Amino acid sequence: MYQIDFNKPAKVHFIGIGGISMSGLAEILMERGFTVSGSDSRQSELTDMLALRGAKIYYGQRAGNLADDIAVVVYTAAVHPDNSEFAEAMRRGLPMLTRAQLLGQIMKNYPHAVAVAGTHGKSTTTSMLTEILLKADMDPTISVGGMLDSIGGNIRTGDSGYFVTEACEYTNSFLSLYPTVGVILNIQEDHLDFFKNLEDIRSSFVRFASLLPEDGLLVLNGSIERAEELCSGLKCRIVRYGRGSDWDYGACGIRYDGQARPSFTLYIKGEPASEIELGVSGEHNIDNALAAIAAALDLGAPMEAIKAGLSSFGGIHRRFEKKGEISGVTVIDDYAHHPTEIAASLRTAKSCPHNKIWCVFQPHTYTRTKAFLKEFAEALSIADEIVLADIFAARETDNLGISSRNLEEELQKLGVSVHYFPSFDEIENFLLQNCIHGDMLITMGAGDIVKVGEKLLGC
Repeated sequence: MYQIDFNKPAKVHFIGIGGISMSGLAEILMERGFTVSGSDSRQSELTDMLALRGAKIYYGQRAGNLADDIAVVVYTAAVHPDNSEFAEAMRRGLPMLTRAQLLGQIMKNYPHAVAVAGTHGKSTTTSMLTEILLKADMDPTISVGGMLDSIGGNIRTGDSGYFVTEACEYTNSFLSLYPTVGVILNIQEDHLDFFKNLEDIRSSFVRFASLLPEDGLLVLNGSIERAEELCSGLKCRIVRYGRGSDWDYGACGIRYDGQARPSFTLYIKGEPASEIELGVSGEHNIDNALAAIAAALDLGAPMEAIKAGLSSFGGIHRRFEKKGEISGVTVIDDYAHHPTEIAASLRTAKSCPHNKIWCVFQPHTYTRTKAFLKEFAEALSIADEIVLADIFAARETDNLGISSRNLEEELQKLGVSVHYFPSFDEIENFLLQNCIHGDMLITMGAGDIVKVGEKLLGC
């Protein structure tokens, strides 16, 4: 496999350079002196930014986009063998890396590389750790799956030996990484278009944990079912975290302010260590914070920086993000697209001042909707009023005979007030006619449902 060496910058071509992750990795390489070119189907703010920084960008994918002196070609999972650039690279025998393999190759250049894995909470925990390391002046390089205001996007290029990234399990991509610190936040059923079942997912996380070197560290949520199986045979150090004082890192005396932001007493090895205040709402963020604390302390961050980073972190875009108010209605946007995430977000909403909670939900992928139909209905029933949009297909085609109408029927069985509309315009008109002063409106899903709230706000 081709090896990315920061001491030997070369020319790298990206097929699909306009994606948020691909553009970020391209940016890191450019900061390290690599020459970057790439193609995408359309112009965007991300491609414009890369062009301003010196990348050669092509719109449309053609064999002629591949220069003679390219050292390696990077491509995403969305690129198929019939892609003209991919086919040309294969014909010429050029070295090729997937996006995940490139990320792993970049990680190998950092002596302290943190990979944050889990079904939920990766972006938030990665961002919490980012804020801590910034407060500690440790100058990290960051790759996060959301837009974080403090780094002006999803990528930060530092000039130290610290690298922090999300580690996604989908298609086993996190098995291409080279972490020295691994975090496992939780393990639940998801991505069943790739994994067979929960045991298949657990097996993948076991393999992820085995990537850690003997002098590495695994930070593990102790409440994961059969957590001990994830640690079996590992030679690295292992720390566990959870609620209570019986863990390596525990949270006790949990309390909330009027915006559902938690505070707690941090226990380390059974002893009280510090008082922690979070700047984000939600019970689930206690666990995310504990994971970030454990990783930060192992990296050498002082406790004062940890406290300052966690209290100043106000969240990332599309994670229970307040978008604004219209006629006294608070508009929130949330990326939740799994039943566990939905329930956590709606419980957080229940803890905030509100009259009625309106949840405008856009299911994400046909596979996930079919697999969790009843679980989606149960999670959504926490809201007072539910509005359903059509399924966001993402990478899939509709061949499973599933639609939002099926979810509507499940919610009706639970006696919940639910409304389905096939277009965003109809949804927006309905909300304008029915939401009143004091209500909270949450647009929810991993697709483009955010547009509904933004349209109402005039964004």
